[in-house]
Amino acid sequence: MKTTTPLGSVSVAALRQYLRAADHKNIDTQSLLTDAGLDPEALPADDARIDGARFQHFIRQLADANSNPILGLETGDYVQPGSYSVLGYITMSCATLGEAIQYIIPYEKLVGDLGITQFFVQDDEMHLVWQCAYTDPIVRTQVIDNVIASWINYARWLGDEPNTRPRAVYLEHRSPGPDYESAYQTRWGCPVHFEASDNRVVAAKSLLDVPLRQPDPNLRRTLEAHAQNQMAGIERHTALLTQVKNAIRHQLLQGVSRQDIVAEQLGMTSRTLQRKLSYEGSSYQKLLDAVRQSLAEDLLGNTELPIPEIAFRLGFSETTSFHRRFKNSAGITPGEYRERHKCAR
Repeated sequence: MKTTTPLGSVSVAALRQYLRAADHKNIDTQSLLTDAGLDPEALPADDARIDGARFQHFIRQLADANSNPILGLETGDYVQPGSYSVLGYITMSCATLGEAIQYIIPYEKLVGDLGITQFFVQDDEMHLVWQCAYTDPIVRTQVIDNVIASWINYARWLGDEPNTRPRAVYLEHRSPGPDYESAYQTRWGCPVHFEASDNRVVAAKSLLDVPLRQPDPNLRRTLEAHAQNQMAGIERHTALLTQVKNAIRHQLLQGVSRQDIVAEQLGMTSRTLQRKLSYEGSSYQKLLDAVRQSLAEDLLGNTELPIPEIAFRLGFSETTSFHRRFKNSAGITPGEYRERHKCAR
């Protein structure tokens, strides 16, 4: 399915997790799906794709109909291996939790263009960080909660360790209020920090060695080959400019921005990439500027991250350069943009 919006596409498997949760709450989703442009009677197979904008519209409709600020958290209770498409079955066949985590970053696009994951180990802790791609402020909060809750629940199921607790969870959105905060604590059994600079699960490094219940290296290799074919199919239906933007976005969130690496990921030389972008009336620098601006607006509007830190994350050596570039594009300074966004919320 060709990507038609900046939100890309999402697997039907991810949608079905929300449908299961709604069904258990006796929420009628037929009209919500129809309103989002999705035929409830003819949803394709779980590994098929739906438009990301329609998925976002459905989640917004579901949240509005339910009037529940922790709907995303509760939908995480309904995660299944199939919720992650073929990636879920790959992780099931891994030998340890650490091995399963290593498959998230290269294959998370199979679940959908929901966001980007980073993983690293620091001292005796492991960190899973997730950057949400969704723009609707209500949907963004629900999707963040869903992703983090699903991670924790699925990791517990994979390792057959239902009582395993993270050391801490950080969420970029505001607290839903004291009446609801206990729901996070009850499920995760650890400190939960709201209005954080990013969305992050921190856990003991030793959990990486937890053995999984169904290791099968032969099956994993077969499934990985299938995943690679699916990834290739998705990329074939994604326009070059979108592919480059996605690659740049992923790089920036990893702290780099290099044209040669992007070109290599797309199977061409840097010169060939530049020539093809020129045919499209663009350039690597234009796309880099566009992605930087989009990420800057996202971080300014949805996190409390200090402006100098945002500038550093986006590859600017000086905050003044970031201020100048942002104002040239948006017409206002980063600080003014943040204040306007706060007033609009």
